[in-house]
Amino acid sequence: MPRTGERYAIPAAVRWGAVMWLAIWIPAYWRTWGAANFLHFCDLAVFLTCAGLFFESALLLSSQAVATLAIALVWVIDAACKIFSGRYLLGGTDYLFDARYPLWVRLLSLFHIAMPIILLWAVRRTGYDWRGWRLQSAIALVAFIASRFTKSALNMNYAFADPFFHRTWGPSPAHIAVIFAFMLLVVYLPTHVLLAHLFARKSR
Repeated sequence: MPRTGERYAIPAAVRWGAVMWLAIWIPAYWRTWGAANFLHFCDLAVFLTCAGLFFESALLLSSQAVATLAIALVWVIDAACKIFSGRYLLGGTDYLFDARYPLWVRLLSLFHIAMPIILLWAVRRTGYDWRGWRLQSAIALVAFIASRFTKSALNMNYAFADPFFHRTWGPSPAHIAVIFAFMLLVVYLPTHVLLAHLFARKSR
């Protein structure tokens, strides 16, 4: 955060708004889906994005921009496919249409639409930190490993079966290695290159 007298890159309303969001979102999700749900990459991104906004951390904001842009786009397309065609693209948004859960809680998941916009805006103000993709890669590896300790039926972060072929790629370490390599090389690295190009003048 800036020293006394310095201008904040992130307005106070946004920083404290992030805190208020967590105060609403955490209890609602915890009560509805349980603590394990916060292992999802998108939910981890909410915590880290809010922390990045509050502390004006270019590193945290950059790491979550790397993590979120492609994943949020897939989430939006998946939900749109269900709405307009009745079928999911990959699955993962089925809970959004499950009437067993309170509508207002499900609507909180619309953060998937808002968060990429907020992150791009925030990174533009704080600068893009090139270490972000490496930090997110480390976070993803830990999350993949931790996900293997949840129920296999949840298939948390696809740590038990991939989203495309719905299969397990060998023993646990092999499967983790395969999906981690996919995230690193197919999702995070291209996003990192794109963000570094977009914010070249404000890269750190």
